[in-house]
Amino acid sequence: MTLIIQASRGKQSFRKNYFEKEAWAKNMVICGIDEVGRGPLAGPLVTAAVILPPHKLSPLIKDSKILTPEERIKAFAWISRHCWYATGIVHHRIIDQQNIWYATLTAMKKALVHLLATCPHRPSAILIDAMPLKLTDTNYSDIPVHYFPFGESKSTSIAAASIVAKVRRDALMQRMDTLFPGYLLGQHKGYRTPQHKEAVQMGAKPLIIHRMSFIRRLAQWEDASDADDQQSLC
Repeated sequence: MTLIIQASRGKQSFRKNYFEKEAWAKNMVICGIDEVGRGPLAGPLVTAAVILPPHKLSPLIKDSKILTPEERIKAFAWISRHCWYATGIVHHRIIDQQNIWYATLTAMKKALVHLLATCPHRPSAILIDAMPLKLTDTNYSDIPVHYFPFGESKSTSIAAASIVAKVRRDALMQRMDTLFPGYLLGQHKGYRTPQHKEAVQMGAKPLIIHRMSFIRRLAQWEDASDADDQQSLC
């Protein structure tokens, strides 16, 4: 049975990298997990799981949402050289079938299982940004799972995962831009920007990569957060 622990909701409830430093002091490691792509109208959802090497941090690693594309690429290069990581990708049709909550948990589990199958170290804990992941149907159900809001600002492991997921998803959407010209996928990455909403609402046929459950609810979201808020979902 997975031990799932919700940390205190307060931003200042524990110091940054508390879990990492506790583990490293015992020659153990921590796994951080995050997702990118919960809010878009099109494209997959991408998650990443990352294990940092003990006692090794980089000032490049920050929440992916506050980094420029160039900074994210540099940070991803550092992660590729020094860390163990894996990604989990969920198809847009799975999102339509399962709903975004369960699709996110599925993608997170994929990333974690892929990582732990190849990494020589077993983490002492798994840290997740706000999602209570259960591992009862895996070989890792004995590893405690801690989930808490503002995870990228409280854990460098989670911040690293957010960077890997963001870089990988952006690259996928850039490729799709060449396959589906006219929708500006390379610019908005499938998010609900004014240009993307206009393309969908002006009678253009939805692409095969659109999340139809999201398209059907688009009118309900008109009074919700604007495009910048959607981008912040990442």
